[in-house]
Order: sequence, then structure tokens, then C-alpha cells
Amino acid sequence: MANGMRAIDVEKINLNIGTGGPGEKMEKAKKLLKAITGASPVETKTTLRIPTWGVRPGLSLGCRITLRKKKAAEILQRLLTAINNKLQASHFDNAGNVSFGVKEYLEIPGVKYDPEIGIIGLEVAVTLRRPGFRIRRRMLRQQTIPKRHRITKEEAIMFMKDQFHVEVLGEKK
Repeated sequence: MANGMRAIDVEKINLNIGTGGPGEKMEKAKKLLKAITGASPVETKTTLRIPTWGVRPGLSLGCRITLRKKKAAEILQRLLTAINNKLQASHFDNAGNVSFGVKEYLEIPGVKYDPEIGIIGLEVAVTLRRPGFRIRRRMLRQQTIPKRHRITKEEAIMFMKDQFHVEVLGEKK
């Protein structure tokens, strides 16, 4: 690539398991995320009260984990193998991010079945970035990323094809 500032890489991946409430299912989900990544997951808690659903502020509804740098790319490769390196074009958003689900953790290479956990699926969200994206998060002179520097859906698809050898289904030719 001629311009190094146009290079795309993986900023982070988020693994999420929604359990619907605290209890045994939450503990199983935490144990699964720790087995897949080796890092400690955090619980996601509600901030709103929705009486018809039985939701109150501070109630744990799931757990998640965020991975960055080399560990993120490593785990992402394994997660893509679990879905046979196939993604739908609809899994990509207009900001160049990718989201997909793994129906059963048994499909992930290197993860063995644990009868204590049972069968659980998880959601994966991949955030892509370019050098210079820091300007939207820095403390001083925070700015938006110029339109010409943003990652488009087509660029994200090409990146995933080149870097992770993913087949994108349902894409317009």
C-alpha cells in the first residue's frame, strides 16, 4: 500500500453472551468466555427500569470481554474458523465494523466441550481502524474523522477477505 495512513487493522473485538439475568447461566457464560480468551469477563448491568420485563437498574443481564492488538487478531481467526470463514454482507455496517454470531462454542478450534457449561453461543463484534482514528478520542482538540479517511463497507469487506480469507455471501458484484 502506497500510503501507510490508509492501512486498516483490527482495533478490538468484543465477545458478548446475553444470559437474561444473574444466576447459574451467568456463571457458565463467564466460565466460557474465560476458557475461550484466557481473560476475565465483566458483567453487563442495566441502567433502566422496565417493569413489564422484570428489569431493574443494576441487574446483570450478560457478560462481555474486549480484546485488543495481537490477541484480538488471534481469537478472531479462531472465531471465523468456527463459522467456516463465511460472513454475510449484512454483517458489515457502513462504518466498516463487522458483527456475527457463533451458535455453539464447540465449533471454535481449541475449545473443548465442558459438561458444566453445556451448549452456549456468543456474539462477536469487530471494530476496524486506520492510523489517525485517535483524533476522535483524544482529550485535546477532539475532532471527527474526515469522510475521506473513514472505512467504508466495501473496504471492510476487502480487508476481511485479504487478511482473514473470509468468503462474503450476498455481496453485490
